[in-house]
Amino acid sequence: MSCHVRGRALAATLAWLCASAAPAGASVFGDVRGVVLDPQARPIAQAKVELRASGSSFAKDVESDAGGGFVLRAVPLGEYVLSVAAQGFSTAERQVTVVSDSVPLLQIRLAIAPIAETTVVVAPAVVSDTATPTALVDKQEIQETPGADRTNSLAMITNTTPGAYMTHDQLHVRGGHQVSWLVDGVPIPNTNIASNVGPQIDPKDIDFLEVQRGAYSAEFGDRTYGVFNVVPRSGYDYAREAELVASYGSFNQTNDQLRIGNHSDRMAYYVSVSGTSSDFGLATPTAEVLHDHASGLGAFTSLSYRLTDNDELRLAASGRGDDYQVPNDPDGQAAGVDDSQNERDAFVNLSWVHHAGTTLLTVSPFYHFNRSDYLGEGGADRVIPTDKHDSHYAGGQVVLSQLGQKNRWKAGFYGFYQHDSSSLALRSSEDLGENLAQAQSLDGGLEAVFVEDQLRPADWVTLSGGLRYTHFSGQVNEDAWTPRFGASVRIPGTPLTARGFWGRYYQAPPLQTVSGPILDLALEQGFGFLPLHGERDEEYQFGLGAALHDWNVDLNYFHTAARNFFDHDALDDSNIFFPLTIDQARIRGLELMLKSPLIGGRARINLAYSYQIAQGAGAVTGGLTDFSPPEAGYFYLDHDQRHTLNVGFTVKLPASSYVSGAIHYGSGFLDGEGPEHLPGHVVFDLALGKAFGKAWNVDLHAVNVGDQRFLLDNSETFGGTHYVDPGQVMVRVTYRFHY
Repeated sequence: MSCHVRGRALAATLAWLCASAAPAGASVFGDVRGVVLDPQARPIAQAKVELRASGSSFAKDVESDAGGGFVLRAVPLGEYVLSVAAQGFSTAERQVTVVSDSVPLLQIRLAIAPIAETTVVVAPAVVSDTATPTALVDKQEIQETPGADRTNSLAMITNTTPGAYMTHDQLHVRGGHQVSWLVDGVPIPNTNIASNVGPQIDPKDIDFLEVQRGAYSAEFGDRTYGVFNVVPRSGYDYAREAELVASYGSFNQTNDQLRIGNHSDRMAYYVSVSGTSSDFGLATPTAEVLHDHASGLGAFTSLSYRLTDNDELRLAASGRGDDYQVPNDPDGQAAGVDDSQNERDAFVNLSWVHHAGTTLLTVSPFYHFNRSDYLGEGGADRVIPTDKHDSHYAGGQVVLSQLGQKNRWKAGFYGFYQHDSSSLALRSSEDLGENLAQAQSLDGGLEAVFVEDQLRPADWVTLSGGLRYTHFSGQVNEDAWTPRFGASVRIPGTPLTARGFWGRYYQAPPLQTVSGPILDLALEQGFGFLPLHGERDEEYQFGLGAALHDWNVDLNYFHTAARNFFDHDALDDSNIFFPLTIDQARIRGLELMLKSPLIGGRARINLAYSYQIAQGAGAVTGGLTDFSPPEAGYFYLDHDQRHTLNVGFTVKLPASSYVSGAIHYGSGFLDGEGPEHLPGHVVFDLALGKAFGKAWNVDLHAVNVGDQRFLLDNSETFGGTHYVDPGQVMVRVTYRFHY
């Protein structure tokens, strides 16, 4: 069964999300905990501990207690340098990576100071105490990865995450596209992701991106296939400074931005305005690029204000508008087909962060608006659709956590009210009037509570357990209890860390349904519309991580079994897309990640590989169905690809310059209904850049250097079958100045 419809045009006609209405409820903060010891392993009291961000002026400090211990709470995710100093001892520094749900105990041993004061740089200890496979991508990686900082690019994910790829203009991770986006730790609820092709976040506004692949704690909600936690740029990157980014490249593309920022001891602000335009927007149905213009405008801001030493307010807000022509094949172009997809998106997230001692409380109200309009125009002898869909979400999350000597527990609430309004009209190209029309105004909501504990009975083992309860109300009312259990074990005497996880998730259904003339048309065509129920998933995975001479290696196996697997399909040749659920799905895979240290002081290498099988089974259990009996056994889903490999490198050259590249290999997606797959393919990207002083940077990026044009997939969404993106070359100039 196809994950997307068969039929030429447009998934947005009624492309309602197969995904959940229950996004993650994660935190953008982590914790740093440790103990300061002398050479005889005795605690050192009143040592000065400072944590400094690697890429900005953000810093926090504390003194060690009588037992040598220290705790820094409410630390934004990212890369830091931990500095520890005490009278009579040499200062020690260590690189620290802060991620969600990980609080390793750092042991800092200070050496007796010689006559001349020195600083001892301690090699970073690769210590993991979470069962969740997690990776961080920073702004420098985004800037230097070929094509990754373009507004509509998701290369920051697909180049670094095993089993992540773009197909039919949708991001897929681990065989699905039900993923969660969070900004500053606050979720952006959106039940319409599968009908949206515009960017959720401009990569140029990202400081760090945390990527999690399954094995989620109870705090992180129920989006099975990926959680992307964005730490936005902040005023701590700037001292009353601005950056102007201007670019130009193939297909008359531009990706421009003006960003400003500043900070004081108490406040930091960052504001950006961006614009993009290109004659190549969405993936094309043939090798020729026809009717494919895209343009967009956006604004983003992040603000933080420290009310007291224990209280902070954080704001993240965005507004975007993106317009796309739906690409044509030569026949559609000759017939004058002029379909378009117009999207508008805005969100506001506000967080109050309060920490007192080892207790941390975050309260985060939020609002999100999303509009997705598919406007059909022109052409002959066809049904012309017009689908307009607005969604409003208002809600909040509250998370309370307590860090103890041996454990850290969390409890919280997440919920939102949703209002959807939509209108769908179908008319014949021979009739200017509306033949069929349907308007809906629907309300729903979701409430979830969770509790979890992370226990560290010994310094080499961490156990975690949690329970999440979710209530969904909409066209159906459903309740779900979803437990999760995980363990992480550092194998003594080795550089290895083993981990394992088992858990369940619930993904609430979309609000939309079918009624009136559209339902009558479905019945005439032999179709019906069954009530949609939530997807229920069970996942287990286990992995092994290692630090071998500062090379980080991670091997992971996962298995996800789904009931009521979300998908969508079309009503005959009407180009109307309806949500549906398949009785079962089974997605499993083996993943490998490798990241090198700085080789020779200049070069870094990273690798992401996935061997994956994505299958479905059984009949349609909800949504649009023709009531045909199910196929025997399992069938491949259309985004099934056995091998996916991405290898990237960056080399620092003399004279403040660099060269970077990426090699992408895919063994081929399902060919039609299968079981055969399309041929394998290899694509190469390249980038060069140089800094001219502190004010100017010039970069030259090229994607698909060989300008290969081959059929990537047969899933007929947004313009039919899809060819790989053509070769593109672009020049980017960045100017930094004071204001």
